[in-house]
Amino acid sequence: MSSSDRPRFRKSPDERREEILASAAAIALADGLERITLRAVAARLGVRPGLITHYYPVAEDLVIAAFVRAAAQEREQLIAAEGDPMQRMARFAARIESPVSSSLSRLWLNARHLSRFTPALAAAIEVQEVLDRERLLMLIEDGVTAGVFFPERPFAACVRIFMAIDGFGAYINDLRVFTEPSYAHFVTDVAEWALRLEPGTLRAAVAALPDGPSDAYRS
Repeated sequence: MSSSDRPRFRKSPDERREEILASAAAIALADGLERITLRAVAARLGVRPGLITHYYPVAEDLVIAAFVRAAAQEREQLIAAEGDPMQRMARFAARIESPVSSSLSRLWLNARHLSRFTPALAAAIEVQEVLDRERLLMLIEDGVTAGVFFPERPFAACVRIFMAIDGFGAYINDLRVFTEPSYAHFVTDVAEWALRLEPGTLRAAVAALPDGPSDAYRS
């Protein structure tokens, strides 16, 4: 049977939209939101730009949807539901401090900059921040219930940890390599303080992860 005689399978609208969104999110994480264009996504998928326009007539809508998709996927990687609270927090801190999360840090810096000029993106960022806080707060409260975390107020601890993440990520585009341990473990140390743990407790939990800290870096 020649290639021209083979039956062609048309993807459903949901499958095609998912494919477009996944490609746009990949571009966002690798190269930045500004690099998401109808032509760039079409080239990545090997289709005509008109097909992308059919699903996303306004390029800005695709950019925002790609950010939301990438942020949501990373949230699932960062704050897992499996394991006891201390182990889950250790995985969270270790992954944030690992090279694996560099693309996520760049994405958030990029999105926050662009949101100054794009109100719809600013609104999307706010929604994702709320979802991130809810997920981390749930983890902290699980730890309080289990008797392993002792924050004065769980929500305050959650906010402080995210401020540490923002501060840590602010240097992601710096060409210098920071070797100072206080920088490398900044998020872990702040989380330890915010949760009122004994000094070294969370670092020890990170070191005790299965196969070592590198286990938390796996995507």
